[in-house]
Amino acid sequence: MTGLIMLSLCSTGCSPAQRSPDAIREDTAKATSAAARDAKAVVQGVVDGIKTKGPLNINKASEDQLETLPGITPALAHRIVEGRPYANSDELMKRHVISKAEYNRIADKVVAH
Repeated sequence: MTGLIMLSLCSTGCSPAQRSPDAIREDTAKATSAAARDAKAVVQGVVDGIKTKGPLNINKASEDQLETLPGITPALAHRIVEGRPYANSDELMKRHVISKAEYNRIADKVVAH
């Protein structure tokens, strides 16, 4: 008999409390909002990827295109254009057009043809 009472108490006291419909709606709204935000970020990433179409050619890119690279300011973009032509992209650093840190940020995003 004591075991039956303990089992009964545990089954009612150990189960999660019933959530109100308002709490469920609020949690659902938060989850939906987060999913919409994440989906928008994914779409923007895809759009950005399609626009870039691979590495940027530093010998042909406009200053505006160069400014889309991480850390490239209008002044740096102008210096890159003024230093053309480049035999390869690491000449940006070797010829002191940009710093090594700046080059490291864009190295995988640029080529020189």
